[in-house]
Amino acid sequence: MVIVLMVAEKPSLAESLAKILSNGRYKTRKGGNGACSIHEYHGPFLGYNDAFFKFTSVCGHVMSVDFPGKYNNWDKVEPVELFDAPIIKKEANPQLHMPKFLQSEARNATHLVLWLDCDKEGENICFEVIQAVETVMRISFGSPQNVFRAKFSAITEKDIKHAMKNLIFPNELESISVDARQELDLRIGCAFTRFQTHFFHGKYGNLDSALISFGPCQTPTLGFCVDRHDKIQSFQPEPYWVLLVNVGVPGGPNFQLDWDKGREFNQNVAKSVLNKIKAQKKAVVTSISKKDKTKPRVGALNTVEMLRVASSGLAIGPHQAMSLAERLYTQGFISYPRTETNQYPANFDLVGSLRTFRSHEDYGTVVNQILDKGVVRPKSGRDAGDHPPITPMKSASNNTFSDRDSWRLYDYIVRHFIGSLAGDCKYEQTTINLSIGDEKFSKTGSIVLDPGFTEIMPWLAMPADQRLPPTIKTGDEFFIGETRLDERLTSPPDYLSESDLISLMEKHGIGTDASIPTHINNICVRNYVKISSGRRLIPTKLGIVLIHGYQKIDNDLVLPTKRGEIEKRLNQIAAGTADFHHVLQSTLREFREKFDNFVKNIQAMDELFEVSFSSLAESGKALSRCGKCRRYLKLISAKPVRLYCPNCQETLSLPFNGSFRTFKELKCPLDEYELLYFNGFGGNSKSFVLCPQCYNNPPFEDMNKLSGCNQCPNKECFQSMIHLGIGSCRWCSLDGTLTLDPGSGHGGKWKIYCNKCDSFMSGLKEAVKVTVKSEKCATCSCKTIHVEYKRERNPNESTGCVFCSPEISSGLVSIPGRQARGRPGQPMQPGKVLGNRQVHQDQDRGDENHRRDQEGFPVNNDHFTEGRGEYRGRGRGHFNEGRGGRGGRGGRGGRDGRDGRDDRDDRDDRDGGFYAEAGSRGGRGGGGGRGGRGGRGGRGGRGKGRGRGGRGGRGGRDSDGDYNPTPTGALKLSDFL
Repeated sequence: MVIVLMVAEKPSLAESLAKILSNGRYKTRKGGNGACSIHEYHGPFLGYNDAFFKFTSVCGHVMSVDFPGKYNNWDKVEPVELFDAPIIKKEANPQLHMPKFLQSEARNATHLVLWLDCDKEGENICFEVIQAVETVMRISFGSPQNVFRAKFSAITEKDIKHAMKNLIFPNELESISVDARQELDLRIGCAFTRFQTHFFHGKYGNLDSALISFGPCQTPTLGFCVDRHDKIQSFQPEPYWVLLVNVGVPGGPNFQLDWDKGREFNQNVAKSVLNKIKAQKKAVVTSISKKDKTKPRVGALNTVEMLRVASSGLAIGPHQAMSLAERLYTQGFISYPRTETNQYPANFDLVGSLRTFRSHEDYGTVVNQILDKGVVRPKSGRDAGDHPPITPMKSASNNTFSDRDSWRLYDYIVRHFIGSLAGDCKYEQTTINLSIGDEKFSKTGSIVLDPGFTEIMPWLAMPADQRLPPTIKTGDEFFIGETRLDERLTSPPDYLSESDLISLMEKHGIGTDASIPTHINNICVRNYVKISSGRRLIPTKLGIVLIHGYQKIDNDLVLPTKRGEIEKRLNQIAAGTADFHHVLQSTLREFREKFDNFVKNIQAMDELFEVSFSSLAESGKALSRCGKCRRYLKLISAKPVRLYCPNCQETLSLPFNGSFRTFKELKCPLDEYELLYFNGFGGNSKSFVLCPQCYNNPPFEDMNKLSGCNQCPNKECFQSMIHLGIGSCRWCSLDGTLTLDPGSGHGGKWKIYCNKCDSFMSGLKEAVKVTVKSEKCATCSCKTIHVEYKRERNPNESTGCVFCSPEISSGLVSIPGRQARGRPGQPMQPGKVLGNRQVHQDQDRGDENHRRDQEGFPVNNDHFTEGRGEYRGRGRGHFNEGRGGRGGRGGRGGRDGRDGRDDRDDRDDRDGGFYAEAGSRGGRGGGGGRGGRGGRGGRGGRGKGRGRGGRGGRGGRDSDGDYNPTPTGALKLSDFL
């Protein structure tokens, strides 16, 4: 049997394509990784009448480049080593298990059809998919061919079915050009970034940036902004004078004449001319000219022009505009939004595309006028050989979109498309030349004859009619009215707008149409520039000092020409005219020399930092005692947050996004540092006790760096996990431990946090003291807690389990975090995120790669973990391999006593070893190994029945949407390239 596996780049796109190719007759099942669905149908393929199609997707890149683990330790690896360190490919998002998922679906498939985005980045993902499935498929580029590539530019039935009938081969040259770019950006960016971050954070306290980053694209982009700032600062205004003369037309209005000289910088000369004019009484018309003029219509729309207009005309930044455009494309409203081409192909159906809008309430009138006159194809433009220009694919109205900005961008794209096919704007310009003595003046007026394209694009329309009196003729004399000199000052250029910056980046080849928004966004989030009114980019003190420092050491690091050269070399790899290894090694060798020179001369940049920023000794405020010298450590609150000991000259990192206070004047028994209490900002943010020294230098091998006392295994410390830990976290996939927060309880809210994920329990409002006991619950083996309440409460104390003792558990609310599998007694809410993307602090995913982060999807509404009924054992296999582990003991029913659930459900549900229920049927979903039988179901709160736990369900059916793990603050190198 012919089995065809087809792979798209995003889950939502896979369903759209499957719907078109199956004519709407397909079945959907959930994939084993919880993020991707598989859409199945039958149809013809390459001469076979009844092939079986499986259409699924990835979530952006399958793999990413990184250094091996030992090279990601900033303290133990010199940055220069990164130029020669080994590079490995690792899963872009390990939580998705994407390679295993692809292998499970590719098993027994006879053909592979790749529907990734049609650009170089998409070609790279094609080969990531191929490499993932080649062990289970007999992939061959010979005969018979079984690996194909679909090329398409729009999500329309016509385009998709045409692509299916005209399959081609993946382009390996374009793919390896992306590999080269990723490796260059990783090595160069990480080496420079680590060195300068470590150097300057160790000396200055008010930099207000967690990372002092460098990037081959980011730095020249910032350079443009600082160059304009320097020109503004060095500008010296000069006074000049303009002669203003008003004349009166008999029987008509007065108007002001334009002096042919424009302006005069010599005040004495200007006054002399003014006196001569005042000596005259009349202005004489010397000639009149009339010309028919044309304002050319707009050309076809490419990405850069769309981004420029979005910023300058719609006040939508390029990063947001690109995100909106990609969403419009995925939803089928516009064609592929990443293109350099601004010329319509010869076979483009312009008339058919226009007819789509004949009945539209906003565009219909103009469209019908164009169709009646006949469409005239634009002459100008450039075919870059990538994708057709951006065009609308279907009609929509304001009410179609859930957000205003999507409609505004769509409306602009439609109007631009219609405007490019409308006529030019035609107008008549009349110029009257006059003389007053020896001085020459003129007056120009115009009248619009045919608005052409400006009717649909009114913001580009000519100014309102400036008609001059038609009776004026040569020789007429006008009386001179008010005459005066106006003193003015020359003005400096304005700061660059985003639109200006996009134009400069395009001109100099910095980035691509897809990555330009990322680079601009990066210099903003790095605190190198601030966006002011009019979306103008004003460099910060840090951004200015960085660029000036680079210029003092090596101007090439800032100049756009260097990155332009690299882009040309990468394009040569893609075209097959340059060798991959030669380009890679020669470029790395060149930047290695620049790095060595940069390190050798860093003092030149440091001299600028000394003038602009405060040293660590001058920054911060005293907070806690140092364990070495017993003197006060200073809290540096500017990013990155840290403690500094002026006496020991030691810097210790602290968590971000929270406040600190000393904790009960307690000290760490291991190092004598005063303990701190970190209170995270936000209602659901984590709080915990930490030792500054242990947080930076873990004293135990099994304790990770940047861990609080809630992860410390020290039996002698009463703030450690050993004394405050209650039991295993029931909701996370990180093997966390629920620990009592000893600093909580203020305002009657005690909290129990998982020390790994973001899940926590909150409540016990009337409690004044909570302690963790060594005794364990006989039911679940968790440690019990002792709760002391206010005296007026009866009873005023109790001891029990947070899960099994109603008198305690009824006072607690459980809040699963982003790594949670489910919420006790409740379905997970749509929009909650199953996992967090964990990326090393200075890891890069490349420039273009940034736009391929995982797509968002509302999390499963049918996944339940009632009480403690989740399966502890995961099963020995994934994706139809092996049996799942035996189910955990069934928990109590839902706490809502009013509903009182009947848990007597004994149906034989299937579980994939990922989720489980106690007495509730699991929704149908993607298949894993069969799970073990669930434990006995718990009793519902004031409800009836103690049911037997059902077999855990296969992961339940998700609501529509894609997967979107939310970053936790970890940084990718693409953030600073």
